Amino acid sequence: MKRRRRFNIPVKAILVACTAVCLVLIVVSFKYSDQMNPVKTAAGNVITPMQSGINSLGSGIYSVFDMFRSKKKLLDENEQLKKELEDIREENVSLIEDRNELASLRQLYKLDQGYSQYPKVAARVVSRDDSNWYNMFTIDKGSDDGIAKNMNVIAGNGLVGVVTEVGRSYSKVRSIIDDNSYVSGMFLRTSDTCDVKGNLTTINDGYIEAERISVDAEIEEGYEVVTSYVSDRYLDGILIGYVKDIVTEPDNMTMTAKVVPVVDFNRLDTVLVITKLKHSDELEEMTDYD
Repeated sequence: MKRRRRFNIPVKAILVACTAVCLVLIVVSFKYSDQMNPVKTAAGNVITPMQSGINSLGSGIYSVFDMFRSKKKLLDENEQLKKELEDIREENVSLIEDRNELASLRQLYKLDQGYSQYPKVAARVVSRDDSNWYNMFTIDKGSDDGIAKNMNVIAGNGLVGVVTEVGRSYSKVRSIIDDNSYVSGMFLRTSDTCDVKGNLTTINDGYIEAERISVDAEIEEGYEVVTSYVSDRYLDGILIGYVKDIVTEPDNMTMTAKVVPVVDFNRLDTVLVITKLKHSDELEEMTDYD
């Protein structure tokens, strides 16, 4: 069986042949340019559409790759912007917290100066009972910090309430708006007394109640109500609120009124506990009247 012979053409020979053909075509093109025009036109009619199609295809492919590249860039930028936005949001939250804490500290400092005659300990509210109001709540200071039962608690512009229970590192406070709270009050301008009673129902309308006001008391709306000298538990002269809607009772012997507290019992963050007790030796035997 005969084997087929393989023709191995040298690469150099192919290169020389192609070069020669190109040179011949160049010479012919220049020398017989007029005769070659129909050929050029025919070739142009075939090649130009092909070139346009190839260019269009190339542009389309480039557009697709460019679109994917732009989309990836946009996605990367979007992720970066999300991260920056989250950082800004966290920074804003931190700034708001710092601002609120600074405002609270300034208010406490002002309150501290207003009652500079009393020693005090600052405490933070850490929890409250199941209520929309801070009528019963817990602070983060206790007996280790010098807190004792029946110590008065102030915040904002005046009286918050009284300490009712003390642990080593915590204390519980009953505020003046609680239903079980009674405070012996006094009208600052006239020294007429009254009983300020907590009421979790009326506080929704912004006030608690003042009872047992003498019918002869010369009081007017807007007068300040403070803790009285006759209170067994509360130190005297601490602002409670302002009186309004004074009404004479049917017996014509006493009057009642509404008291708008100066403390916002819808939000309490930091308070001051006055570490001085009134009649401290007798307080454990006192009734729960106020």
